[in-house]
Amino acid sequence: MNSYDRKVAIVTGASQGIGEGLVEAYRKLGYAVVATSRSISPSDEPDLLTVRGDISEAATADRVIGAALERFGRVDTLVNNAGIFVAKAFTDYTSTDFTEVTDVNLAGFFHLTQRAIESMLPRGGGHIVNVTTSLVDNASSSVPSVLASLTKGGLQSATKSLAIEYAARGIRVNAVSPGTIKTPMHDESTHTFLDALHPMGHMGDIRDITDAVVYLENAPFVTGEILHVDGGMSAGH
Repeated sequence: MNSYDRKVAIVTGASQGIGEGLVEAYRKLGYAVVATSRSISPSDEPDLLTVRGDISEAATADRVIGAALERFGRVDTLVNNAGIFVAKAFTDYTSTDFTEVTDVNLAGFFHLTQRAIESMLPRGGGHIVNVTTSLVDNASSSVPSVLASLTKGGLQSATKSLAIEYAARGIRVNAVSPGTIKTPMHDESTHTFLDALHPMGHMGDIRDITDAVVYLENAPFVTGEILHVDGGMSAGH
């Protein structure tokens, strides 16, 4: 198969956790993958291109899209997985916290999504998936998270807005809204507390999120969807 005939997915925050799982999921689907993060390692595999950079910077978005088009000739899917979560009481947030979270969660989404859609339009279609958080829909006094709600909530609204703006032009836009997922970022000492946040009594696994993204990838009649994968968290307690 000519490399330009193979579908191409871009995954942000791709060096570990959910992002690393998404890279493998798309490769199993037969996609070539462009994986980006601040610390991602080089790859010599023909179907995997890694781009190291700070996704909050417009220049990184330019490099990621440019590298995808140079190597593979197209962009079919973008998964905006990169994100920063800072749990603090609202009055304890610093200006540095605000800048860091909004830079990654909002500016990173904006710059890369804008460029991805520009590259998709001439091909007549594509797919954007945003990874948010179910705390947007079900705030918890035990996990203060205003900056997550401000930024990831904005992504959920943008998901629906973009889905409608580009529906007639072949570009679908969806979101996956996870509960707490068991990844290396959560120390084992916190697992009992985090398990209890979910009505089902346990955290999710990385596979739960990658399966949800793959479902959306293979659902051509679904756009503007916020798919909750959260052990019932968004439904209530």
